[in-house]
Amino acid sequence: MQLNGTVYEPLKWSVLLAALLGGLLLGGCDRRQQSPPPSVPEVATVTIQPQKVVLTAELPGRTSAYLIAEIRPQISGLIQKRLFREGSDVKAGQVLYQIDPAPFQAALDNARAALARAEANMPSLRLRVDRYRDLLADKAVSQQDYDDASAALKQAEADIQYGKANMEMARINLGYTRVIAPISGRIGRSDVTDGALVTAHQPLALATIQQLDPIYVDVAQSTTELQRLRRSLEDGRLNQNGTNRNKVKLLLEDGTAYSWEGALQFRDVTVDPTTGSVILRVVFRNPKGVLLPGMFVRAVVKEGVNERAILIPQQAVSRDPKGNPFALIVDGEGKVGQRMLTLDRAIGDQWLVSAGLAPNERVIVEGMQKTQPGAAVKAVPFDAGRKEATPASTAPPAAKSK
Repeated sequence: MQLNGTVYEPLKWSVLLAALLGGLLLGGCDRRQQSPPPSVPEVATVTIQPQKVVLTAELPGRTSAYLIAEIRPQISGLIQKRLFREGSDVKAGQVLYQIDPAPFQAALDNARAALARAEANMPSLRLRVDRYRDLLADKAVSQQDYDDASAALKQAEADIQYGKANMEMARINLGYTRVIAPISGRIGRSDVTDGALVTAHQPLALATIQQLDPIYVDVAQSTTELQRLRRSLEDGRLNQNGTNRNKVKLLLEDGTAYSWEGALQFRDVTVDPTTGSVILRVVFRNPKGVLLPGMFVRAVVKEGVNERAILIPQQAVSRDPKGNPFALIVDGEGKVGQRMLTLDRAIGDQWLVSAGLAPNERVIVEGMQKTQPGAAVKAVPFDAGRKEATPASTAPPAAKSK
C-alpha cells in the first residue's frame, strides 16, 4: 500500500506473517490426518504338544575296584625274592614273593620221619593183639595182658594219625613260602623288599591287587530324589515299563561320555546320615583301563518314561520378584495371558513343566518384553534356528549416503 507516495511497511509485514502461520496450520492438519494407527506387537510362540520323554537323573559317583586282595604272609620268614613288576597285571596263582623255605622243608622232613617211626611199630603191635586174643580164649594169658596190648595198638594208630596231621601242616607251611596272587588284576607297589623279615598275618600288606575289569561305580542318590521319583510313579506321571532301567551311562571327569553302558546291580537300603543319600552300585566294563579306582564320575540313571511330557524352551520362562516361574501365552482371541508354572527339571535347553500349561496352548518365546497380560498381540510361529541360520555376513547392506 502506498500512502502519499510512500509504502506502509508495518502493514506489509503483517500480511506476510498471517500467510506463513496459515500455511503451518494447514500442514499440521494434513499430518494428523495422515498418521497411521498404532501397530499390534508381534510375538513368536510355540504350541504345546505332549511328547514321550525318557527321564534320566545325572548323579555323582566314584569308581571302586571290582575285587581287592591285600597280600599278607601266612607264615613268618625272610623274603628271598620279589617275583613281579610293580604296577603290572598279574594272574591268579602267580607267585609274587618267595620266602626262605629251608626251615619249613626241615619241619616237613621231621614230620615225615616221625610218621614213618609210628607206622613201623604197627605190624608187631597188631600181631601181638591177635595172638593175645587167641591165648585169652584158652586162658593162657590174663585179661590184663590182652587189654594192655590192645591199648598199645590203639595208641600207635593215634600216633600215626597225629604224624600225618603234622606232616600235612608242615607241607602246607612249606607251600606258604610261595606267596601267590589270589585273584587276577593289577598289582600296586610293594611295601617290602628282598631281605625283609615278615610275620604271619601282619597288619601291613605286602602289596595290593585290584581287579579293574569289570569295575564298580558307586553312585549317591539323595532321599529327596527318591521321594520325588516315588510320587511321580504314584501319580501316574511316570512309568518304568517303557525303558530298561538297569542300563546306566557314564560321564567322565572332563565331560566326555564313556564308551560302555553299565548295569545297575542294586540300590542300598541304608541311608548315610551324613549325606542323606543311598548308594547305587553299577558295574561297567573296563577293558582299556580308562576307569581307575577313586575317580569322580557322573552316572546318567534312567528313571522312567513320561508319556505326555510338556517341554518348553527355557527362554520362555520368566520369574516374578519372589522367584516363582511363569510363562506368557496367547489365547484364542489374540490376548496375552499369564500362567504360573511348576517346573520339574531342565532337559537340554528346555524345561519339563509338571503343572501350569495345557496341550495346544501357545507359549510366547520371543517378544515378551513388548507386551503384558491382557494386551493384544500378533502370534507367529517360533523358529529356534532362525537366528543361528542367518549369519551376520548375510545382513542387508546399509544404505549409501547420497
